[in-house]
Amino acid sequence: METSPHPDLDVVVRTAHQGVDAFVGGGLLDREEREARLAAELAPGATRPVGAGDRILPEEPDPFRLCFERDLDRVKHSRPWRRLAGKCQVFVAPEDDHLRTRLTHAVEVAQVATGIARAANLCVPLTEAIALAHDCGHGPAGHASEDAFSPYLPGTGYDHAVYGADVTLAPLNLCRETLDGVRNHSWRRPAPSTPEGEVVAWADRIAYVCHDFEDAVRAGILTPADLPASVRDVVGTDRSEQIGTFVLAVLEAVQRTGRIGMTEPAAGALADFRAFNFERIYLRPASVRQAEKVIHLLRGLVDHFADAPHRLPEAAHGEVPDPGSDRAAAWAVHYVSGMTDRFALGLGVELLGWRPEDLPRGV
Repeated sequence: METSPHPDLDVVVRTAHQGVDAFVGGGLLDREEREARLAAELAPGATRPVGAGDRILPEEPDPFRLCFERDLDRVKHSRPWRRLAGKCQVFVAPEDDHLRTRLTHAVEVAQVATGIARAANLCVPLTEAIALAHDCGHGPAGHASEDAFSPYLPGTGYDHAVYGADVTLAPLNLCRETLDGVRNHSWRRPAPSTPEGEVVAWADRIAYVCHDFEDAVRAGILTPADLPASVRDVVGTDRSEQIGTFVLAVLEAVQRTGRIGMTEPAAGALADFRAFNFERIYLRPASVRQAEKVIHLLRGLVDHFADAPHRLPEAAHGEVPDPGSDRAAAWAVHYVSGMTDRFALGLGVELLGWRPEDLPRGV
């Protein structure tokens, strides 16, 4: 590191490398200048960042960052997002380090989504923020956690998309558009209110369909030759080729219609691909048996903490609900849903007396 007075200014500047001359010039672009540029340059239907953004709790704008960039930073620095590294994508607590986790899935969704957003001239930071945050509401051990937690939330049930936006990410005070994209990224939900959110919905499906198949091949469950001809003949058997074909089909839809969608025959191939994955990966007998174990384990943990709410972290910050009450159950769901796979499995042994050999397994 070198420290020296700047020759033109009354300021001392430290540099990381001795003798460096990392000249930039041109001054800085503040947030308002960047907003003005984007307002002029983005596609007509793209979402424009404005000021501090539309948040539940009003904030002062950042001098340099766009409101959606602040959301993106908050997501990346948050505990719920970091814990996705310990939550499985398909295979519970995988021992193979190359199998996807929820975190690597989120990163791959963001890669696909931002690639589409750039080419379609949409708001990239909003797209990336939605993509990285979209699964923060997932519980441990995959989608079976939704079935495990739903009985404890009467009326609404547990939907990872809704829970992520309304509960898990609520402390971050994200922009309305970001939360809307998270809440409605699932195709079973209403359509997102922004084209960026719709891009993430497509990117999520493209990413998980392709990489879950690749992981199943790596795990020895399937082979590339198992892929149906209706998929293989359109997008091939290589993940890179598959994703590239699907992304180009989305961009073709944008180019030809001005709207987010996917042209045929890729759209039909994606639907067939997903149906194949459900039959041969997600709903295969071994997966169903493991899902039943997951539900039993997670409900046991929720019941344990609902009956002893004083043991929950929230008990240190407010009035403890009555044991066994609906509020205690909601607190317990909040706590257990945030657990990583291994932490939940460990508590199954420690608190519930499960034998290690009886715990849910990934493959």
